[in-house]
Amino acid sequence: MNWQQLISNKRFGLEFLHETRKDDRTEFQRDYDRLIFSAPFRRLQNKTQVFPLPGSIFVHNRLTHSLEVSCVGRSLGNETAALLLQKHPELQNTHVTEIGSIVSAACLAHDLGNPPFGHSGEKAIGTYFSEGEGLKLKDMLEADEWEDLTHFEGNANAFRLLTHQFRGRRPGGFVLTYSTLASIVKYPYSSELAGKKQKFGFFKSEKEAYCRIADELGITRISREGEALRYARHPLVYLVEAADDICYQMMDIEDAHKLKILTTDETKELYCHFLSPERLKRAQEICRLVSDTNEQIAYLRSSVIGILIKECTQVFIDNEEAILAGRFEGPLIRHLPERSKQAYENCSRTAFAKIYCSKDVLDIELAGYQVITTLINLLTEAVRFPEKAYSQLLINRISSQYEVQAPSLYGKILAVLDYISGMTDVYALDLYRKINGNSLPAV
Repeated sequence: MNWQQLISNKRFGLEFLHETRKDDRTEFQRDYDRLIFSAPFRRLQNKTQVFPLPGSIFVHNRLTHSLEVSCVGRSLGNETAALLLQKHPELQNTHVTEIGSIVSAACLAHDLGNPPFGHSGEKAIGTYFSEGEGLKLKDMLEADEWEDLTHFEGNANAFRLLTHQFRGRRPGGFVLTYSTLASIVKYPYSSELAGKKQKFGFFKSEKEAYCRIADELGITRISREGEALRYARHPLVYLVEAADDICYQMMDIEDAHKLKILTTDETKELYCHFLSPERLKRAQEICRLVSDTNEQIAYLRSSVIGILIKECTQVFIDNEEAILAGRFEGPLIRHLPERSKQAYENCSRTAFAKIYCSKDVLDIELAGYQVITTLINLLTEAVRFPEKAYSQLLINRISSQYEVQAPSLYGKILAVLDYISGMTDVYALDLYRKINGNSLPAV
């Protein structure tokens, strides 16, 4: 793969205007603006990140998480671009200078396809088909369609949301640039490989769209003809992934401290493991000057994020050749220098032991399973049997942009999942209560 081809400002769905478009803002900055002002992005403010939506203490939701990931992604992209231009001066007048803008926009979009109730929402959808009532539909679907449903993946759903032409909408979905779209696909292969990988990057319905983007950008195809589709990653995926890895791990620890799941000493110790003796000494001096505990934690967290940005950037540059050849394995975070690698793994162990298994987090997962399973079951039955009176009541609740009258069962089910995955936690819970007769609109 080569940088000149990998970074293209051609827009998905507006290819015929590619040569004539002129604007003061770069096309990649336009991607960022388009995402910021979109309704799906605004809805992230009412979607769970890890902890239940805020009560008296404000913790991260999907919106604040995405904004922070975007900031870190911009820094990663800008530093990477600067080092690439030092290494390859011939790229000075190419779009390589815009890597920061591309990564920042892709980071904004990376969670747009996630359903309500955090990762439990994804699990609930997949297990509805693999273990629940949806299992009866298996023989009615093609094998690859079934894999899409049983391994439902928020990343693949984000790619669908961004590229699919919903009813009444324009071709090309969000009409983003090819490079921004390619940069969000962390798992560039079809769901037929999800049994081994547990993840995939695009549904059958968007396979042709991804192939078109990948071929235009010169992304290496790994699978041979007749095999399950698999590509190498677009190189900028590694930067988007690193920004996400840095933010969720560091911010979840800070949130856990605010919620008193972790003590101040535990939190400081986790962050201080990233610091060299010189940096640690300086950090201790600053913490003595600042008496506010939350401010001390915020300072340590920001110091660690700065370290991880620089180290991940260096890993990317050091492995540029392997990344462009499609041979680089694993996320950048796994290739950090030993001190940071051990400190990050320590944070991960603590998070799984004390944060992700905490009562509040498990409660939201339990509730999410029940709400989403019920909604999928009722709405799937409704689109399968629209002639029933109760089915019509439910179908009338679904926005007209979703193709519930699609000719295939697969298309009908995807329309239901489009509707449900676009819901906020609050909306999903409210609809669940109304369907069950536990809540009535004010008279």
